[in-house]
Amino acid sequence: MTRVLNGIFPPRTLLLVMSEALLVAMTLRTAIFLLGDETGLRLEGGNVLLRIAVASAVCLLCLHYFDLYDSSILANSREIGVRLIRVVGAVCLVLAVVYYKYPDVGLDFRSFIGGMVLVAILLAIWRRLFFALSRAAGMAEKVLLLGDGSLATSLATELERRPQLGVKLVGYVSGSPSPSRGVNGLRNLGAVEQLTEVVESRQIDRVVVTMTDRRGALPVGALLRLKARGVLIRDGAELYESVTGKVLVGSIRASSLLFTSRSQVSQGTLLLKRSLALVLSLVALLISLPIMGLVALLIWLDSGAPVIFRQTRIGKDGKPFTLYKFRSMRNGADAGGPRPAQPNDPRCTRVGGWLRHSRLDEMPQLYNILRGDMCFVGPRPFVPEQEEECQQQIPLYAQRWCVRPGATGWAQVSRGYCQSVEDNTEKLGYDLFYIKNMSMGLDTLILFETIKILLWGRGAQ
Repeated sequence: MTRVLNGIFPPRTLLLVMSEALLVAMTLRTAIFLLGDETGLRLEGGNVLLRIAVASAVCLLCLHYFDLYDSSILANSREIGVRLIRVVGAVCLVLAVVYYKYPDVGLDFRSFIGGMVLVAILLAIWRRLFFALSRAAGMAEKVLLLGDGSLATSLATELERRPQLGVKLVGYVSGSPSPSRGVNGLRNLGAVEQLTEVVESRQIDRVVVTMTDRRGALPVGALLRLKARGVLIRDGAELYESVTGKVLVGSIRASSLLFTSRSQVSQGTLLLKRSLALVLSLVALLISLPIMGLVALLIWLDSGAPVIFRQTRIGKDGKPFTLYKFRSMRNGADAGGPRPAQPNDPRCTRVGGWLRHSRLDEMPQLYNILRGDMCFVGPRPFVPEQEEECQQQIPLYAQRWCVRPGATGWAQVSRGYCQSVEDNTEKLGYDLFYIKNMSMGLDTLILFETIKILLWGRGAQ
C-alpha cells in the first residue's frame, strides 16, 4: 500500500491512475495530430500541452467522481462499462463549460469529438487488459497468513474481495498441526514450526503475521531468517488498515494508537488546522448568509417556527455542546428520545426532506466550527445517550473524544448511517484510523471525497 495525502491506496490503483493519465494525454495528442484543423493545433508547443493537460485533468477527475478507482467497483467489469459511458458524457459537459469560459484552453471541435471517442474505446480496452494482467497467476503476490484467529479471517475476507490488489492467498500456518477452526476456506499448510519449510516449498512472497496472542508463540528467529532471504514480513493489523481504511476494533490494542509514529500530531499542525477552520468558517458564513436567510424563510413558511434545531452532542474530551442545524422535521419529532433518521422518514417536513437530501440543513454548523465546538473534519458527534451506550458496549469507543468532532469525517465518506451497535463498531474503526493518521493531507482528501458525495447526493436521509 502507498500513502498519498496520508490516505492509503493500493499500488496497482495508483499505477492504474498514472497509466490512464498517460493514455488519455497520448490519445488526445494523437487526435490533435490526425484531426486538428487550421487553428494551429498541429504545432507542438506550450499551448497544445496546456490544452491536453486541461482535458486530461477533467477526464481523471470524472473517472474519480464516478468511483472508477474505488476498490468495490474495480472488480465489476459490467459496472465499469456503464460508468465509463457516463464519464464520457460528464467530460463533454464539463469541458464544454470550460471551453466556453476559457476558449484559449479549448480543443477544436474535430479533435475534441474524435479524442473523446478514442478515449472511451481505449479506456475500456485498457481496463480489461490491466485487470487481466493483475489477476494473472504469474503476477499475483503469493501471501501466507501466520495465525488462524479473528484477524486472519477478517483479513482473508477483505483480500479476497479485492482481486485488483494482485494478492493470492496460498493458505495459513496455524499454532497447532490440527487447528479447531479454519480461516475463510483457506488451506492449513502446517504448524508454526514448519513455517520456513512452507515458505520455501510454496515460494511465498510475503508472510502476514495475524497471530492474536504472540507472547512466546511468535517465531521471531524464523521470520528474521526469512526476511534476510527477501521474503516480506507484514503485520496483519497494519495490512488490514491499509486495505480497508479502517481499524479492526476487536484486535487493536490501545498501545498501537499511542506508539504509532503517524499519530504524533504537532502543535503547529493543530494550530494551523484551527486557524484554517476559524477563517474558512467565517468566510463561509458571510458568503452563505443570503442562502441561509432564504432557507430559514422556506422553513418558516412551510412549518412555522422554530427555524433552527438545537441538540446536545458530545465533543472533545467528552464535553457536551449544542449543535445547530436547520429544522428538517416537524416539531416534537424526537419526543420520547432521539431516533436515527430513516429513508423517506415520515417525520420530515416537505422542505425538510429537500434540505436533508441537499445537506443544506447542516449549514448552521459553520457557527459551531467558528466557536471551536467542531472542526470541518473529524469524528461525527452523537447525542449523549447514544455515546454512552456505545462507550459501554464497544471497546476503545471513548478514544473518539480525543479530537474535536467534525462536520464530515473519514467514517462519513467511507460508510453510511449507523443504526446498530455493529454499525457503530465498524464506524469506530474508521474514526480510529483517522485519529492514527490525522494530518492536513488526510483532511484535504476527506473534503475532496465529501464534495463528491454532496454532488451526487449520496447517503442523505
